[in-house]
Amino acid sequence: MPGFEPARGQVSTDLPREDLPLDPDTGSTPQPRPSRPPRSRQWDVLGVVALGGGLGSVARYELGKAWTTPSGGFPWSTFTINVLGSLALGLLMVYVVEVWPPSRYRRPFLGVGIIGGFTTFSTWMNETRGLIATGHLAVADAYALTSLIAGLAAVWTGIAAARRLQRLPVRRGPSRRDQAGRTATAQPPEQGPSTQGAQR
Repeated sequence: MPGFEPARGQVSTDLPREDLPLDPDTGSTPQPRPSRPPRSRQWDVLGVVALGGGLGSVARYELGKAWTTPSGGFPWSTFTINVLGSLALGLLMVYVVEVWPPSRYRRPFLGVGIIGGFTTFSTWMNETRGLIATGHLAVADAYALTSLIAGLAAVWTGIAAARRLQRLPVRRGPSRRDQAGRTATAQPPEQGPSTQGAQR
C-alpha cells in the first residue's frame, strides 16, 4: 500500500503532491502541516501566576472568614468578592493592553494570579446549589442572577473608568475598534453593474 510503512506502523507524509487527495470544497491539494517546534515551559511565568494566585486566594479566604453568611442568607461576601474582582479586571486590562509598557509578568501576576485567585466561580455555584437544596429558592435566584448582572456591570464600569481616567475614547462598538486597527474586517464586495441594477 503506497505511503504505508509497516515496520513502524505509520503513514508516510512524503508523498508526491499529485498523489495527495483534492479538497472537495475548494478543488485544491491540501498543504502538509508544518511540524511544530517543541514548546518550552515558561517556569518564570508559572511562578508569578502561582504567587499571585496564592495572594488572591488568601485575601478571599480572609474576607469570607470575616464576613460569614447565615444559613439561608444572601452570600454577600462571595458576591462582593466577585464584583470587586470584575471591576479590578476591567480596570487592569485597559492599563495592561493600552497604557502601560509591555511586561512579561504584570498580566500573569495581577490578572491571572491575584484577581483569578481572589474571585471564585465555584463558590458562587456551590452556594447557589446549597440555597436551592435547603429550599431558599428566591434567595438562590436573586444570588445567581444579581451576581452575573453585577459582574458584567462591574467589568464594564472598570473598563469605562480606566479609559476616562486615561482620557482614551470609550469604545462602544466594532466601528471604533476598526478605526483603532484592533480587528480585521472583510471589505464589502464591489458593486458591479448587475448588482447595482438589482438594487434599483
